[in-house]
Amino acid sequence: MKLTTKIQKAINVAAQLHLGQVRKSEDRLPYIVHPFAVAWILSDYTKDEEVIMAALLHDVLEDVEGYYFADLVRDFGEKVAAIVKGVSEEKDPIDHVGSASTWLVRKNGYLLNLETAPIESLLVSAADKINNLHTMIDAYQIEGEILWERFHSPADKRLWFYEEVYKIIERRLGRVPLVEKFERSLIKAREILL
Repeated sequence: MKLTTKIQKAINVAAQLHLGQVRKSEDRLPYIVHPFAVAWILSDYTKDEEVIMAALLHDVLEDVEGYYFADLVRDFGEKVAAIVKGVSEEKDPIDHVGSASTWLVRKNGYLLNLETAPIESLLVSAADKINNLHTMIDAYQIEGEILWERFHSPADKRLWFYEEVYKIIERRLGRVPLVEKFERSLIKAREILL
């Protein structure tokens, strides 16, 4: 990944916005490791600076209170903001963190959104899901079934969602290398997690 001025700004803003947030892993890593990993994965498949910036910022609209679409447009432009919006879940403001009861509603909304999202959003989504799958596999191999206690859904439902995401991305993008990597990650996850 080439560290341009714009990508450096996206790293800095994402790190600041996610400050204090942690991953749902046993070691409670700082959340920023995830967006950075997504951008890193994506940089093997595209050199488009705005797509990589969107990868770094892909969770700010759904996971950062007080930072909105208009802020993203102001800070990074329409294209980056549209890509991020294409991979953002709509959360009920009363239930901002998301609960088990709203999990399926949010995931179905994400799938509907992905059907019409910009093509660049599909790239970010694929890289996001690849990183999440690898993280879940690693955590499961260390923790076993206790891992699922930190999530709002069990392994089979999570994999169902990732498979549905994969189907949309594969249909819209075709069998490009990133989609093939996503498929390999799904196969490995099925073998290990189910």
